[in-house]
Amino acid sequence: MATIQDVARAAGVSTATVSRVFSAPELVIESTRQRVMAAVAQLGYEPNFAAKSLRTLRTEKILVTVPDISNPFFSQVIRGVEEAALAAGYSVLLGDTRHEEAREEQYAAMFRRKEADGLIFLGHRLPEALAEMVAVKGVKTPIVNGCEFRPGLAVSSAHIDNEGAAAEVMEHLYGLGHARIGVVTGPLASPISSDRLSGVLAAAQRHGRASALRISIGDFSIESGVRQAGELLDEPGRPTAIFCFSDEMAMGALEAIRRRGLVCPRDVSLVGFDDIRFARHLDPQLTTVSQPMEEIGHEVVRLLLDILAGRATTLQNVTLPHELVVRASTAPPPA
Repeated sequence: MATIQDVARAAGVSTATVSRVFSAPELVIESTRQRVMAAVAQLGYEPNFAAKSLRTLRTEKILVTVPDISNPFFSQVIRGVEEAALAAGYSVLLGDTRHEEAREEQYAAMFRRKEADGLIFLGHRLPEALAEMVAVKGVKTPIVNGCEFRPGLAVSSAHIDNEGAAAEVMEHLYGLGHARIGVVTGPLASPISSDRLSGVLAAAQRHGRASALRISIGDFSIESGVRQAGELLDEPGRPTAIFCFSDEMAMGALEAIRRRGLVCPRDVSLVGFDDIRFARHLDPQLTTVSQPMEEIGHEVVRLLLDILAGRATTLQNVTLPHELVVRASTAPPPA
């Protein structure tokens, strides 16, 4: 196996220059870099990145934890994370916590063992050991949140205005003439669910319709959309519109509507949240709130890189734009 000394001799440079070609190529002039890389290719040299990690105390890896890897929303955010991380020279380690605290603790232990340089978590909980680390090191702690912003976490975050987005949905439905609206939330322990519900309630109060709201708690899954929307539709004086806090739940709600011989939007209008790629391919196409999923991924990596480079001096809570996308699943209520 070729060594760094072999490459240095073949290229006519020092071993330090060979090392610099891999660690900081921008510091090596182009002709020298090409000569070194030609020697590397000729000799079949493979740099020992494990040894480099021991010397620099950097793994060049980012750990990302996600509450539910099967959710298409998170898959798009992760795509954005990986794009930005790879562009910056980092690999991504992915952990699916499945909303389980024990799994979150396991990945927190990986981070504390320095198996990754930074942590991006897309859920709403920060394990106690990591919260203590944040309390001690403050803004210098390389931990960033995506999607589920909560001020008490005391870490930088990228997210949308969930309360404002939900209020826009309600204004759209009230503007169409709906008075009886059913709402299927996610788990209320989640900040995005509680924020969206706050937006719903604020809009309902502005229109004097708070008493007409029917609220059911789901878990963001298709199955809970079928179940919770079905319960709303089976109540006396069923809602003429249903707002689900995820597109997956809206897909389930559409099934619940059809099972009862109803037609969307003739009998029941339907709104989702996220604008996953399936939303525009449903029948009818789904009205929903579009989140910039890949951009959230890019932004959380940028925030983390700022911390790792020592550029972050204060917490940054970045609110990215959302858009209410009106499609065929919403219409005025039946006469």
